[in-house]
Amino acid sequence: MASLNLNQIISNSNTSFAVNRRPGLRLPSRIGLRVLASDSASAEPDLSITVNGLQMPNPFVIGSGPPGTNYTVMKRAFDEGWGAVVAKTVSLDAAKVINVTPRYARLRAGANGSAKGQIIGWENIELISDRPLETMLKEFKQLKALYPDKILIASIMEEYNKAAWEELIDRVEETGIPARVALRSGSEGVSAINTIMSVMGIDLKTLRPEPCVEGYSTPGGYSCKAVHPIALGKVMSIAKMMKSEFNDKDYSLSGIGGVETGGDAAEFILLGANTVQVCTGVMMHGYGLVKRLCEELKDFMKMHNFSSIEDFRGASIEYFTTHTELVRMQQEAIQQRKAVRKGLQSDKDWTGDGFVKETLSMVSN
Repeated sequence: MASLNLNQIISNSNTSFAVNRRPGLRLPSRIGLRVLASDSASAEPDLSITVNGLQMPNPFVIGSGPPGTNYTVMKRAFDEGWGAVVAKTVSLDAAKVINVTPRYARLRAGANGSAKGQIIGWENIELISDRPLETMLKEFKQLKALYPDKILIASIMEEYNKAAWEELIDRVEETGIPARVALRSGSEGVSAINTIMSVMGIDLKTLRPEPCVEGYSTPGGYSCKAVHPIALGKVMSIAKMMKSEFNDKDYSLSGIGGVETGGDAAEFILLGANTVQVCTGVMMHGYGLVKRLCEELKDFMKMHNFSSIEDFRGASIEYFTTHTELVRMQQEAIQQRKAVRKGLQSDKDWTGDGFVKETLSMVSN
């Protein structure tokens, strides 16, 4: 959620992989989408996935931010059924982190300043965790002890100091969230996208920017529905690169950006994502959102007779090409249509059953 760059270390009690969080077929609608499945007696689709050796019950991951800010909320996420949890980003010295309030601003569909339109954009000027590292490490240990088979993800950030990064990684590893296994195995993953730097807007009555703190503001990270198309584009581009340049290597991709429905998640997976992260969506709809996400994703899978995530992961990538190729393809199609003669080619082609239609096929008007 923080608009700063960060690295994430992902693991469970057996294995793990490193994720660099730097900032990709459309379904009919992303707004309140629920794809209705046919009344078939087929088995329920399986949402479980294996990502770099990690076993997850579903592809939905709590993204780094307020939903992973302390033991209580992370425990709630596990209890509700999220596939994994990314804790809020930690650093060695939390005393340097001082947040302000208000620190969020929302963009609604409709006129500027409308209080009734649907929320389509969310800005935060929030920093990383302001809780002491020792406190967060203690809570990591508690969570790993209570949920040894759950995937807990530590998001870490430090200044441009190698020693500080090494110390932070070592201390986080000691809680049971180890990066070393991932580094030794050579497995890697990429997540996209982070929030986008933005200015949410200006209050046209007060002339002050939002969110407004003592009459002033600062640019912040932009998330929610409005960034979803941008995130899809980035994920698609990364997925194509990973497929063409890394072939069968076990690299993973996590899609982030404006996920509030199962359809939103399906789009990321169709473009190659293994997992889907949700942060702002949880802040708006609560931890129980994961149940609706799972049901809607299953409905989508039923509609297409997909039995597993891998059945359709990356299925839409092949439908993207260059603009030059689009022009060539269309010109070729036009020429082919022009080459098809109207009506019958010779008298031998006449039939008794289709006589009237065959006659009309050769009428000029």
